[in-house]
Amino acid sequence: MAVQETRTLPAPFIETIGQDYAKQLTALTATPINTGTFAPQVQGQDQYQKDAYSLAGQGIGSYQPFLAEAQRLGGVDPSTGQVTAAGVTAAQQPFMSPYQSQIIDQSLAEFDRQKQIREQGISDQATMSGNLGGGREGVQLAEYGAQSDRERALLQSGLLQQGFNQAQQQAGLARQNQLGLAGLVPQLQTGDISLLGQIGSTQQAQGQAQLDAARETNRMAAMEPYDRMGFYGSGVTGIMGGYPGQYQFSSVPNPTPLQTALGAGTTLAGIYGAVSGKSNPLKGIFG
Repeated sequence: MAVQETRTLPAPFIETIGQDYAKQLTALTATPINTGTFAPQVQGQDQYQKDAYSLAGQGIGSYQPFLAEAQRLGGVDPSTGQVTAAGVTAAQQPFMSPYQSQIIDQSLAEFDRQKQIREQGISDQATMSGNLGGGREGVQLAEYGAQSDRERALLQSGLLQQGFNQAQQQAGLARQNQLGLAGLVPQLQTGDISLLGQIGSTQQAQGQAQLDAARETNRMAAMEPYDRMGFYGSGVTGIMGGYPGQYQFSSVPNPTPLQTALGAGTTLAGIYGAVSGKSNPLKGIFG
């Protein structure tokens, strides 16, 4: 029995497109993608960030010299950490007025001159009263001399105390200034570090954006053939699915020798039976 095969084939131009697509796809996928051109990259630190990092390292303990100076001005002994009289005196000595000794000397000289004038007045009064060289004059001069000495000592000590107080006040102000600097310097350094960090971060972000843009450009360039091939494949699929078959191809296979022999025997048997009315003589041969 002959077998007839029927196939519905696409239009020749569609078949050509499909074959072309298969060839291109095979050639494209045979070559691996160079992923190194669009591997992720990280932008390094900007110079401002490096400067901020360096400044932060330098700023650690930067307040210590100011604290040490503040302690010295407070009269603290660095070996014991205790306030000592010698330390206070040494701290205040630089703030003593260089003209203090001259002021004291001149004040005392004027005091002595006034004392001499006063003593001369006592002697003149004794002369006028006729008691010059007498006991009364001596007593007056002695009392005045003792009183004058006390006043002179008070004047000198007052001038010295005034200079000391002024030096102490100036040393205290200097100490407060050092303490203020101890707190101010780290704050200023922190501000610089923050500003440098912000500027550096902005520059780093810009650099990272450029790296990412370059990476995306390389990725798009590497993937463009695949995207184009995908678009091509979608078009081919759409054409093949939406375009009806153009012709049918039928194929009847040629009979084999056995099929030919069987066909001939069947024909002869049919003819013989029709003529003689007898049964098929080939029945015993072919079953």
